[in-house]
Amino acid sequence: MLGIGMWVLMLAGSGAIHYYLWIRLVRDTSRPATLGRRLGTGAVVVSALAAPGTRIVTPLFDPSEDGAGRWVAWPGYTLIGVLIYLLMGLVVLEVPRAFLVRRWRRAEREDGREAGPEAEPVTVSSTVDAVGTVAASGPADTAELASATSHASTATEVPEVSEVPESSKPTGTPGTPGDPGAPETPAPPSQLLVGRRLFLGRAVGVLAGATALGTVGHGMSVALGDPLIKRVPITLSKVNARLAGLRIAVVSDVHLGPMLGRSHTERIVRMINELEADLVAIVGDLADGTASQLGPAARPFKGLESRYGSYFVTGNHEYLYDGVEDWLDEMRAVGVRPLVNERVEIRHNGTFLDLAGVEDLAGEETGRGPDLERALAGRDTSRPVVLLAHQPVFAEEAARHGVDLQLSGHTHGGQMFPLTGVTALSNPVSAGLGKVDDTTLYVTSGAGFFGPPVRVGVPPDITLLELRPADV
Repeated sequence: MLGIGMWVLMLAGSGAIHYYLWIRLVRDTSRPATLGRRLGTGAVVVSALAAPGTRIVTPLFDPSEDGAGRWVAWPGYTLIGVLIYLLMGLVVLEVPRAFLVRRWRRAEREDGREAGPEAEPVTVSSTVDAVGTVAASGPADTAELASATSHASTATEVPEVSEVPESSKPTGTPGTPGDPGAPETPAPPSQLLVGRRLFLGRAVGVLAGATALGTVGHGMSVALGDPLIKRVPITLSKVNARLAGLRIAVVSDVHLGPMLGRSHTERIVRMINELEADLVAIVGDLADGTASQLGPAARPFKGLESRYGSYFVTGNHEYLYDGVEDWLDEMRAVGVRPLVNERVEIRHNGTFLDLAGVEDLAGEETGRGPDLERALAGRDTSRPVVLLAHQPVFAEEAARHGVDLQLSGHTHGGQMFPLTGVTALSNPVSAGLGKVDDTTLYVTSGAGFFGPPVRVGVPPDITLLELRPADV
């Protein structure tokens, strides 16, 4: 469960993000004091509360298929997905938007200079009062005053006045238009510029919104579709010819909960059985809820078929809710053996493979956690050992203990571009095959999702690994 401090941070972050969204999607697209602006502002306020509220409130509801959790999770997490890509789109469009606004301002200034009248000497052919009137007039009135003085000069012939006494010159009020000593004040934007900026704001909003909705729509179809089957050969130095060809089906991050239920499990079981694997490894984050709530959604795992059995290790989400032991009992009940800091011996074609499993690192907060020394104690080091550990970062510890192959999940491969980059920076391998010292590490992208029901650039997967000797 999230603490109050995290709630405050989430609300503050949501407020900052939504203020920016209000500027670009409401202020820039509507005129002040209009119904459209009031409705837009209200929608932004609701979204600012709903986005963090979904993460805070959803765990309080029953996540089972008949529970109320789905009525909160589906709209809330879908909104979060849209907001992520809406924010990204607007940020990307900041550059062309700023360029256009700057160009329009420069063009308006240049047009204003070209259209503005140039000051010309005025020959006064009228009375002293007429001269004072002309001198006190601003440039905008030049044409009108010129017409008036021309009319006056034709009506009454007077001697030409070459100089006006000081007492007859207007004093003017400092800072008023026409006063030579008044500071220049910037002119307000013209109606043309205001109209252009309003059009640009609406165009940017429509483009960013359409892109976000299209991306999320595609991402949802990928996330809710069948996982991709990956077939990956694994070469290990301790694998001999008799052990070669052993096949391990790997699935992780199933994330049963308010958005993924029993039908999701049934599909995974069907796809794994079609692979005809020698053994099955479920590498953590099975569910987002307790076994009493989501146990029925996991029951189809009883139908898993493999030559040497199915095995399970906990992920960090198993420790977010009370009752991790209940989940271990639930898996035993459906014929899937939990490996709780322990090891089993797999015999294949007269030779042996050690399969070990550790609890997730998140268990350390509750006095549990991984104990690799215990899991590997007394093993024959000439045999290859395959370790099930939910988080890829545990591979550093595995390498220090001589583990040949670690199978992990946890990352979802980043799940949504560009979060894939963040995931890659924080894990030795974010998805696929890699090495940590002498330990080979394979990370599955997971068969489910967490948070937004969206996957962009990283489809869900189930992997079939095939062991091969190093000399092949």
